[in-house]
Amino acid sequence: MSQDSKGQASAVHDLNEYGARVNRLVDEFESHIHQQLNEEYARSTKWSDKLADKIASFGGSWKFINLFFCVLALWIIINSLSFTKMIHFDESPFILLNLVLSFLAGFQAPIIMMSQNRQATRDKKETMVDFAINYKAEQEIGDIQGHLHRLEDDFAVFRKEVKEDLEAIKRLLESK
Repeated sequence: MSQDSKGQASAVHDLNEYGARVNRLVDEFESHIHQQLNEEYARSTKWSDKLADKIASFGGSWKFINLFFCVLALWIIINSLSFTKMIHFDESPFILLNLVLSFLAGFQAPIIMMSQNRQATRDKKETMVDFAINYKAEQEIGDIQGHLHRLEDDFAVFRKEVKEDLEAIKRLLESK
């Protein structure tokens, strides 16, 4: 391997190490910022908001859908079959069931919307932090590219000078 290719390989290796270091620093900074956002969110969120988040989390899960389906099916079966006639509490057309579903929808929808609004606010903060981190990383990459271009230019000048010196040495050797 020639000296020139060893130098290029070393420069590429140094650049890769620098890039990995910058990526590691950006990741650490980003995780630190996200941790601070999470701590601020935990401090500033009231218990009622946390309860709304838990309700929204459960209300938007498959567990809720499956459980709700089972309750509805059981309700309809109990109130429809002839051999359960003695325990019917909501005959068809299931007016009590409609009332329960209306109450559920009436309370669940605003709770879910409150939780979504808080999550949207939090996501907006995280997006701004991510944008700032990406912008800073982009500036660092631009600086690195600028340094590389300057190094390439300096190296080209150096190669030109060495070539001229070698030609001068050859002429001196030939003239002797």
